[in-house]
Formats: sequence, structure tokens, C-alpha cells
Amino acid sequence: EVSRAEQDEYSLRSHQRAVAASESGKFAAEIVPVPIPQRRGDPVPFDKDEGPRSDTSMEVLGRLRPVMADGTVTAGNASSQNDAASVCLVVAADKLEELGLTAMGYLRGWAVTGCHPAYMGIGPVSAVSKVMGKIGMSLTDMDLIELNEAFAAQVLSVLREWKLPNDDKLNVNGSGISLGHPIAATGARILTTLLHEMERTDAQFGLETMCVGGGQGVAAVFERKA
Repeated sequence: EVSRAEQDEYSLRSHQRAVAASESGKFAAEIVPVPIPQRRGDPVPFDKDEGPRSDTSMEVLGRLRPVMADGTVTAGNASSQNDAASVCLVVAADKLEELGLTAMGYLRGWAVTGCHPAYMGIGPVSAVSKVMGKIGMSLTDMDLIELNEAFAAQVLSVLREWKLPNDDKLNVNGSGISLGHPIAATGARILTTLLHEMERTDAQFGLETMCVGGGQGVAAVFERKA
């Protein structure tokens, strides 16, 4: 069982990390500004995520009502559903030079697994185990991890199964709870954040993994080469 306090604490940390990343300009290279037409005057550039809350706290989160009468999940410790889009360019390694491109990362391996729909949030556990077995690596080899934040309870459950702490290699710039979880865009969005953070920190290996509604888990390992 994951307590309400644990979920709220995790959510607060997600917001704190996302706010810090946004204010420091980390996301600038990841976001393409969108001009929003106005009734009068020039369009206003939309270039900053709306989700991160600098004013949230354990007290604020603690006042929110659970979605279910006897539950612990609230609007504060679950992801928001946003309007968003993301894109990434996948290129065969032998085409990079021909096209004059430089790869931000190389896909070392990936895996998709299934689990019972009632426990869909735990899908990353089996997916990560499968991909690590395929490429002969382990979680301890990963410098950075991006795990989608559908719910704080889901993230904390996965971490327990992995026997990993909520440390400084996991979702270091926040994720779905703070930034949002746009349907069909999260996969490329967290990959973008992962690759940029790997570049900033000179990390070699990064893991991206997600749970999928209906009972799936997906995981991919990326390598950054000097």
C-alpha cells in the first residue's frame, strides 16, 4: 500500500523539479513556441508549460479530496491531461552522415510487455526487466531514468518493485504530475527531456519507460556516444 502522504510528497517534488527546470531555462531547447492569435494586436507566443505550480505545498495537496471515497488518489497526486504535441526524428545510423545529422542518442534496445489491466501501472517493471535481459544491462547501469507519471502511486509502486529509491536519477526535471500527461505525446516528450538531460550531464545511458492503459508496459534504453 502506498500512503496518501507518500503520494503527495512525490507530487510536490515533481512540481519543485519542474519549476526549477523551467525557471533555469532547461526546457527552452525542447519547446517550439506557438503563436496564439489575439483579437487585437500581435500574436502572443506560447512557450512555457502551464502545469508546474510554484505555490503548491503539502498543505495545499493535503486539502484535496480523493477521487474515490476511500481512496488516496487526488487531482494533486495524479497527472493532468493536457493539449500538447511532441515529435522526434528517428534515423538509421548509416544515414546520419549522408543527411548531415548528429544523433542525440542511439537506441540500444526496447521491449513491450503486458500485465493485468487492473494493475496497468506496474507495466514498466516487466518491460524494463525484458529490455535489460535483451541487452545484458541492469537498472544500475542507467545514468538517468524517465518514468511516466500517470499517478504518484503508480511511480512509487514501480520503484518498490525495482527496489530503487526516489533519487536524483529519476525524472530529474519533473514529469506527468507537474508537466502534464498529454495522450499520444508523452512518449516523445519524455524522450526529448531525457536526451537533453543526458547531453547536459554527459550521461551515457538513459532509460525511458511507461505504463499504458489496458495493461501494457514499454521500455527503451538509449546511449549517448561522445
